[in-house]
Amino acid sequence: MCESVFKVLLIGDHSVGKTTFVASYVLNKWVPNLKTTVGADYAVKSVKWSETETIRLHLWDIAGQERFHSIARTYFRGASGCVVMFDVTNNKSFESAREWKQELDSKVELPNGEKVPCVLLGNKDDLVDKKVVTQSQVDKFARENGFIHYSFCSVKEGKGITEPMSELIKCMLEQEHSSGEVLQAFDRLNPDIFEERSNSGCCSKQ
Repeated sequence: MCESVFKVLLIGDHSVGKTTFVASYVLNKWVPNLKTTVGADYAVKSVKWSETETIRLHLWDIAGQERFHSIARTYFRGASGCVVMFDVTNNKSFESAREWKQELDSKVELPNGEKVPCVLLGNKDDLVDKKVVTQSQVDKFARENGFIHYSFCSVKEGKGITEPMSELIKCMLEQEHSSGEVLQAFDRLNPDIFEERSNSGCCSKQ
């Protein structure tokens, strides 16, 4: 059995739903009332991709508060993929998605010189009456900013969670296979940062 290991960032403004997204993806269920992320939280998800290949995702939930932005950059290094998230009921969080993507592109790249592949997710799509970001806006925004995939999701209802992650995994694997090596930089990081833990108290290792 072959195993590929990828570091994936979850970035975006405060309260867009990154922590609940990670918890729901890892635990396969809605987990309400989670604590606010301070700095970064960390979880692991194993995905059986095929009969012969398993994907191990190191998911880094980066705090979105402005006071943590300078700290957030330290977690970008070594990333193989990224999810940029915004709240469909909060236009400011949508506008900030561009800044998050630009910040990532300016701070880190894959060893082959290409940008880290990113998906764009608009969370809280279940709040139809409060939705202020349209599909056409997201279509245009994603094309202009180089996202490999974009979609709406509702973490609360468990909709649109696994599909974008599968698209990201597919892209990361294509990068890995085309280069003949894992396009990440875990060896340049302090190995202690990968000790098995769950700071948020919700995202258990699988």
